[in-house]
Amino acid sequence: MELDDAASSGDQVEEQWIRRMSEQQSAPEQQAAGKSQGGVGATYKVLLFEFENFQGCKAEFSAECKDVMEKGLQKVGSVIVESGPWAGYDRHDFTGEQFILEKGEYPRWDTWTNSQNSYSLFSLRPLKVDSADHKLHLYENPGFTGRKMEIVDDDVPSLWGHGFQDRVASLKALNGTWVGYMFPGYRGRQFIFERGDFKHWNDWEAPVPQIQSVRRVRDMQWHKRGCFTGPDPAPAPGPDPDPTPAPPAPPATAGAS
Repeated sequence: MELDDAASSGDQVEEQWIRRMSEQQSAPEQQAAGKSQGGVGATYKVLLFEFENFQGCKAEFSAECKDVMEKGLQKVGSVIVESGPWAGYDRHDFTGEQFILEKGEYPRWDTWTNSQNSYSLFSLRPLKVDSADHKLHLYENPGFTGRKMEIVDDDVPSLWGHGFQDRVASLKALNGTWVGYMFPGYRGRQFIFERGDFKHWNDWEAPVPQIQSVRRVRDMQWHKRGCFTGPDPAPAPGPDPDPTPAPPAPPATAGAS
């Protein structure tokens, strides 16, 4: 990653190892990986449930759907992605707020979004993932002008932490599929970037030119570490040890008769 610098050497070594592992796959294994990722002949499957914790009416999808209510669902309370990834939307016809849905289980709405602005899911579509490699260029101003930041095969929980401001007004997704967030730590409204050029923040339906964290969309076929997961919460501290042990109790004495 650079503000025109390379990614850290440790991340490069790790990604090179992953790339070598992928190149060593046989042709059938590579074909299967392409299917999982959304390449040629890709297969997709997602299950939507009416209520939380996978209860109520259920609908299965293997292709895009502009209106999940046409499948008999009045609302979506939980999701299971068996193969993907998918993009979900809080309005019909692939409009409104976007949600990334990678392989896994989502027992309630706040497991696929933490923006607090919407808990609806009314349309969804499979995501294109063109390769195991990832490269993204961020620009300060529209039309690919102003300060530039390049991200290669890395996830960035804070643009500020790498010397770049939160203003992102245009970008180029050169390889792979990405998801950007309005706030650090992969929080807030999500914006999905498939391979292509985005000359203005209106192109990704953002209300303002603000992105503060970005990450790759991945799965276990290409990346041995699997899908993205948020950091585990720090364990609660245990009680402080007693600095000095209690003295032993005196021996019991017989009382006077």
